[in-house]
Amino acid sequence: MALTESIDRGPTNVPLIEQTIGDFFDDMARRQGGRDALVSAHEGRRLSYLELQREADRLASALLSLGLVPGDRIGIWSHNNVAWVLMQIATAKVGLVLVNINPAYRTAELEYALNKVGCKVLVTMKSFKTSDYVGMLRELAPELAGAQPGALQAARLPHLRTVAWIDVEGQGEDLPGLTRFSALLEKGRSDDPRVSEVAKTLKATDPVNIQFTSGTTGFPKGATLTHRNILNNGFFIGECMKLTPEDRLCIPVPLYHCFGMVLGNLACLTHGAAIVYPNDGFDPLTVLQTVQDERCTGLHGVPTMFIAELDHPRFQEFDLSSLRTGIMAGSPCPTEVMKRVVDQMHLSEITIAYGMTETSPVSCQSSTDTPLDRRVSTVGKVQPHLEIKIVDPETGAIVAPGASGEFCTRGYSVMHGYWEDEEKTREAIDPEGWMHTGDLATMDAEGYVNIVGRIKDLVIRGGENIYPREIEEFLYRHPKIQDVQVVGLPDRKYGEELCAWIIAKPGQQLTADEVRAFCKGQIAHYKVPKYIEFVKEFPMTVTGKIQKFKIREAMKQQLGLDDEKTA
Repeated sequence: MALTESIDRGPTNVPLIEQTIGDFFDDMARRQGGRDALVSAHEGRRLSYLELQREADRLASALLSLGLVPGDRIGIWSHNNVAWVLMQIATAKVGLVLVNINPAYRTAELEYALNKVGCKVLVTMKSFKTSDYVGMLRELAPELAGAQPGALQAARLPHLRTVAWIDVEGQGEDLPGLTRFSALLEKGRSDDPRVSEVAKTLKATDPVNIQFTSGTTGFPKGATLTHRNILNNGFFIGECMKLTPEDRLCIPVPLYHCFGMVLGNLACLTHGAAIVYPNDGFDPLTVLQTVQDERCTGLHGVPTMFIAELDHPRFQEFDLSSLRTGIMAGSPCPTEVMKRVVDQMHLSEITIAYGMTETSPVSCQSSTDTPLDRRVSTVGKVQPHLEIKIVDPETGAIVAPGASGEFCTRGYSVMHGYWEDEEKTREAIDPEGWMHTGDLATMDAEGYVNIVGRIKDLVIRGGENIYPREIEEFLYRHPKIQDVQVVGLPDRKYGEELCAWIIAKPGQQLTADEVRAFCKGQIAHYKVPKYIEFVKEFPMTVTGKIQKFKIREAMKQQLGLDDEKTA
């Protein structure tokens, strides 16, 4: 039946899961015990469901041995690997809250994240490419060098007690003050009765995960998600993809983001399918190789990843005929790219998903049988057990089909709240339980949703959400900067790039290289503006409101850019 207003509700014929992640996973392990649960190609490791269960139970036991209790926060600062999945399952089993820390974070961001939520334990990579994670930790906490394992007391990280680094068992030198992840595992037992005893005290509505999402105030907010939030979202995402235990999903997207840990890991684990990691970080060649070697049936990615795979000079060498489904999400999905993915990568049943971290994350998704024209031009329809509406941002009134307005969603997927920030939580979730996304969308008479813009000044660069205000707040710390405004500009490779307009303090001389040097090592590389312009003033309204759209238009004209993202 055609909709007369832009409001829709998902089906409820399949009931919500009311178990914890640990209990649901244990049931799946009993049913699919011998099947592949996890293949980590770059680590050369392969675990069945029973083996993954045994290792997760060992880790859960080891975490209890550190004195952690349900509700304690434990950080994971790592790219994709076996340790990440073990942390995801083990923390859920014993009621710990896993805190996802972006591997691109640098010292200022890491310090803020660990202290904001009071992490007692941090599991980290030692290093990755040019990033020295242990070095950054020692810069923040020089006390590590003399600390006994489990007894860290650092002035700048007052909550942190234990740091474990992800090692290749038996390889590499010991790091003073840090525990090897393999040694931590050895402290646990897969048959520790404490694990099941703690599990019995947990509820599906307990917080289990914190993900940092940049805010317009300039400081990241800790979106707090429950078992019920992300377990159900992962399940219904997998249902849209028609996943079964026969499926093998290649996951090159990062686990620290909902895309990897929910649309990837939990979609698989709720369907008895196999998780396949081609590499720790994204590399198009290893994705193509792994899909072929593991006969993957599914592949996830943001548009830039699919473009890199399609345009790789060796693309034609690989047999991708096993592929069937997957998800393209994270930033607007160009129609032509979708068509190429369907035609050239055999992904005839690829789906599009839309959501935000605060909604676990997916609110809308196309399904494998959505007509191709709708799959390439919309983000699908409302997910089961959720409600969505498009409202006038000024009045809150529901708009007519086809009219644009703010996308709002309500249901099981809406976050528990922002960690210890009731004010920001109330700003985002209204008294009736609707999450206000800040995204502009339209809904047609059949319920298909199209995202047409953003109310907030959000910039999406290669799938990474960046709020300009956060960058502005950071740059304000520079002693020579009087004022700064940051906007997003179209870019062919990343979708958008950052541009900073800076007013220097009177009498001060400042260069773009100085600004970039100030950012290096303090904020993630993707948050460093590509374009830096020094100006005397900003375009403003008569009431003093800065007109960012005029900054954007001036830069696009100066650089010859257009909104088709053809920078």
